[in-house]
Amino acid sequence: MRFNYADTIKKLPPYIFAEIDRKKKELIEKGVDIISFGVGDPDLPTPEFIIEAMKKAIFDPKHHQYPFGKGIYEFRNEIAKFYKRRFNVDLNVETEIHALIGSKEGIAHITLGFLDAGDIALCPEPGYPAYASSTLINKGEVYYMPLKEENGYFPKLEKIPEDILKRAKIMFLNSPNNPTAAVYNEAQFKKAIEFAKKYNIIIAHDAAYTEIYYDNKKPISFLEVEGAKEVGIEFHSLSKTYNMTGWRIGFIVGNREIVKGLGIVKDNFDSGVFSAIQEAGSIALEKGDKEAERLREIYQKRRDFFIDNMKDLGWDIKAPSATFYVWAKTLNNMSSTQFATLMLDKCGIVVTPGNGFGVDGEGYIRFALTVDENRMKEAFERMKSFF
Repeated sequence: MRFNYADTIKKLPPYIFAEIDRKKKELIEKGVDIISFGVGDPDLPTPEFIIEAMKKAIFDPKHHQYPFGKGIYEFRNEIAKFYKRRFNVDLNVETEIHALIGSKEGIAHITLGFLDAGDIALCPEPGYPAYASSTLINKGEVYYMPLKEENGYFPKLEKIPEDILKRAKIMFLNSPNNPTAAVYNEAQFKKAIEFAKKYNIIIAHDAAYTEIYYDNKKPISFLEVEGAKEVGIEFHSLSKTYNMTGWRIGFIVGNREIVKGLGIVKDNFDSGVFSAIQEAGSIALEKGDKEAERLREIYQKRRDFFIDNMKDLGWDIKAPSATFYVWAKTLNNMSSTQFATLMLDKCGIVVTPGNGFGVDGEGYIRFALTVDENRMKEAFERMKSFF
């Protein structure tokens, strides 16, 4: 039998991180010693106190049934306490918080709740591919907002045409930014809020990396800025902060009507987050501040080691103040794909080509600092001998 994919699926480009993982596994099977700076998946284990909380929770029969709804009270309450402690933002536990099966799931479903066919989502580019792909799958249209280095990787909102703005329903923002590592300030968020109010656009802010920062330069939450709750929500995740990528747990916070809308979608698409994981997530938020600080210290050492060695190899590169990504121009004016292929074929090193995040990522590559210093040293030895 022959099966035809839906037109929406046919329009999607290959998912860059899945493609990188596939290529990496192919080479490993051939015996190549691969050093991967590709997918942003922490190499360090989930902290033991979180695992112990999970071990205890899974034996409790109350967690063995469907976990319908916005999440267990304990998890939502710890989210509220975390936001108050970290950002001085007050959240209503009952109406302004909803648990997610990882923040990516929420990003994918928010467009289902607020876009009709032909409506437009404003997506940053280069940007996390899920913003655009979720829009396309849900039969919306994408307008890409270029992120340029000279603008601090913040979109030039005034350049968006009026006819686009009349059809735009959602604007995705992301700070600290993947892949560029840019961090937006209060004035930039304020500009976005005023813009959203003027054109009646929802701001969906992806804040997955706020807890990966350096030199005590703490990124702010979008919700800290006056008026934010009137126009938007924020997606957050435990994945990067506590090395819990495989656990699939995150949350949405902010405007109660938007949170409610996503909740309606989720009621029809899934049965909630396994409540034992929510209980472990509660412990992570309650007791994890010191662990998050320890992880930041590890990443800062890696960042400094990486940047010093990159400069020795001739790269003109700026150290990121947040995320565990380094966004770098390719050498010798090579395209992103050419350079990434060269690194893989000649050095056994996986990097992410910048054009995988959109056409404005062309000429860049992204390194994920999810590699320990010994492996980094080996990678630089390979690069040095080749370049």
